[in-house]
Amino acid sequence: MLAAVVVAGLAFVHPFGNPRVEPARGLDTLLQHANIPVQSKAVLVAKCADCHSNETRWPIYARIAPGSWLIERDIVKAREHMDLSRWEEMPPERQEVLAAKITQQAKSGDMPPLQYLALHWGAKLSENDVQALLMLGKDKGGVEAALAGPGDASRGKLVFEKRCTGCHAMETNREGPKLAGVFGRKAGSVPGFNYSAGLKNSVITWNETTLEKWLSGPDILEPDTKMDFHVPKAAERRDLIAYFKQ
Repeated sequence: MLAAVVVAGLAFVHPFGNPRVEPARGLDTLLQHANIPVQSKAVLVAKCADCHSNETRWPIYARIAPGSWLIERDIVKAREHMDLSRWEEMPPERQEVLAAKITQQAKSGDMPPLQYLALHWGAKLSENDVQALLMLGKDKGGVEAALAGPGDASRGKLVFEKRCTGCHAMETNREGPKLAGVFGRKAGSVPGFNYSAGLKNSVITWNETTLEKWLSGPDILEPDTKMDFHVPKAAERRDLIAYFKQ
């Protein structure tokens, strides 16, 4: 009896934070006014909201410590990375970065994680689900034509920090390869990064022309790529290339 009381009491301890304090308002309230395709929205709500929103459905075993602590830890981290309950509060640039990460992880099969699928097989993404999520990366407003002349590297650094750091860093591999020294480098050649076969076997070298095409729409330059993010504004592409080139 004492052990049962202790276990029950431990469930009220939240060493990694308490994600239960955020009120649930119903799955139908998620992404109501978000500017994303209907098919993408449906998959995000059905397959991702359990961890990446305030609409978590708590099973009975999620109230038994110490297992409850691990579940709470995973949900706290998931919401820190992406919270669908706050999607519409984010600036457009942040939404674009997250959309790029969603499409990259959907294509790679990294989400949902294996430990979650072990107990929630219904969350596994079907091929149709993946295709629906890939629509997040499709161009909505058109890509501006390339601009002539050199860009501004200092502005390019700001663009990089605003739009690219969700997946990339300059000195380390993340979801995308490190970008220090990318200008003049052969595509698919960073050691230790898991490229798509198409990009790894390509003959692309990153210069003004190829980077302009890549940033306008990666799959136009190389259809077999894990990257779906693009930069629609020509001035930002030009400044990014100047930053990479310095």
